[in-house]
Amino acid sequence: MNTAQSLDVRAHINGRKMSGYQWLLLVLCFLIVATDGMDVAIMGFLAPDITKEWGISRAAFGVVMSAAPIGLAIGALVVGPLSDRYGRKKLLMTAVAWFGLFSVLCASAQDVVTLSALRFLTGIGLGAAMPNATTLLSEYVPERSRSTLLAIMFTGFNLGSALVGFGAAALLPQYGWRTVLLVGGAIPLACLPFYLWLIPESARFMVVKNFAAERVARTLERVCGGSFAAGQTFTVSEPAVKSGQPAKVLLSDTYRKTTLSLWGTYFMGLLVIYLLSGWLPTLIKDAGLPIEKAASITALFQLGGTVGALVVGYLMDRWSPSRAIAAAYVSGAVFILLLASGSVQSGMFAAYVLLAGFCMSGAQTGLNAFAPSCYPTAVRATGVSWMLGVGRFGSILGSFAGGVLLSLGWSFGSVIAVLAVPATLAALIIVFIQLGQRPAAA
Repeated sequence: MNTAQSLDVRAHINGRKMSGYQWLLLVLCFLIVATDGMDVAIMGFLAPDITKEWGISRAAFGVVMSAAPIGLAIGALVVGPLSDRYGRKKLLMTAVAWFGLFSVLCASAQDVVTLSALRFLTGIGLGAAMPNATTLLSEYVPERSRSTLLAIMFTGFNLGSALVGFGAAALLPQYGWRTVLLVGGAIPLACLPFYLWLIPESARFMVVKNFAAERVARTLERVCGGSFAAGQTFTVSEPAVKSGQPAKVLLSDTYRKTTLSLWGTYFMGLLVIYLLSGWLPTLIKDAGLPIEKAASITALFQLGGTVGALVVGYLMDRWSPSRAIAAAYVSGAVFILLLASGSVQSGMFAAYVLLAGFCMSGAQTGLNAFAPSCYPTAVRATGVSWMLGVGRFGSILGSFAGGVLLSLGWSFGSVIAVLAVPATLAALIIVFIQLGQRPAAA
């Protein structure tokens, strides 16, 4: 039993083995991120059927494809300051309920305008969920293995995106695209009661916000184990920042270079990933394969990213995090060029899709795992969510650009090959984090 003296929560978590409850929290956050990934990727698999049923052009459907990313950006930008003010759990639970409900409502849409509006509202919830899950888990796992554990959580996103591809391939021919949307929204809503019951508020957040020491003690005992004497007080060892001014902190002299590097890298990475995952099924179908085969091949991109996330996360815990991420982006550019130069009929085509996903999604997941370590608790949710929010404009550009380039008559190879440029830029930008003096905010 600890004596009644001030206890550093950060040191307490770092000094103990992972408890069963911490592993359970990892599983719960994994499930949230998986359903997030399902809803984010779902429209790419449904686009061919919807455009055919409604008789609209790909450029017109690009509005639908870009609606959710716009909502994601707004949701991420808004949720960070709210989470740093009101708590990680409240915002996370609200986000899950929000995106599940509006995904279900999307199935009732009868025209492009309605579907775009509903996808925008779905995106707000999706954008709010990811940074809160990231921040909450990062504040409960030991720093020595944080990148690996966060990478495991983020494989849920890739797995969810892949599963919805296989699910779409199975459901579309017989049940249609509306059923796919209904299933995608029903899953997070069904899981929500379990999340409310089992997911705790961040102990580090509670300490920074001066919650009652008894509540902090109960939460730490429940999640991390140990016991505390009456009168135990708690602290968090990290740089002090001004409360209530997250934007000024992120762009202050101490954090500016890191913040801008994270924003730029995330923007470039999402541009590549969203154009590929959003339009690859259509590109492959146009090249002569049935939509079921196109959906299955595209799902390999996300499956590759699942394995890539684990490898990049492992390397980040044992090497320079930014260099591990940069190496993955550069490798992704190489496999994108190989993909562009190949034929969909080639036996190597599926392998190149898998390897491009391994590198690009692996690098992007690594960046998600890296961001929480760059900021102190008081502004961590804002730092993570604003990286996601600003970066989401890359996903908006990628989603919209695919339809525009196809409408302009660009070939399959040309559309894919141009993505090697932002992939390389992502690697160059992340390296510049080394130019700033990144404080020990972990």
